[in-house]
Amino acid sequence: MKLRSLSFALLATFVAAPAFAADKATALAEPQVRELLTKQGYTRIDDLEFEDGMWETDATSADGNRVDVRVDPASGKIFAEDVVATFSEEDIKAKITAAGYSKVHDVDYDDGVWKADAEREDGKNVEVRVDAKDGRILAVEND
Repeated sequence: MKLRSLSFALLATFVAAPAFAADKATALAEPQVRELLTKQGYTRIDDLEFEDGMWETDATSADGNRVDVRVDPASGKIFAEDVVATFSEEDIKAKITAAGYSKVHDVDYDDGVWKADAEREDGKNVEVRVDAKDGRILAVEND
């Protein structure tokens, strides 16, 4: 009976492993981010680094302007500093609160992404990043 239980445990591990690998594989790596930005017309992609749950860089846009750019590693969505927000600061506070966070403060719009400090249900302070176009939470990092 122990052998059968061990066999099922090993089988479950190997069946679950590809699912974990698939989730990890969906996150964009640096070369993929560079390729994505290049395909969207960005050149001179400098200082590309993963920070606060997103890829960040300085780049030259297709119209020749230097811009700060962020890339969502899960979706590949590009956020440039010249993006106009469709939500107000109050809208963002409401969206973050509706997602289960409290004490939302220091809401700031930067480089096409809303950022705010908040508190999780367990009392830990976090920084939340929100999509300026659709109000979706992009990343949550411990503060």
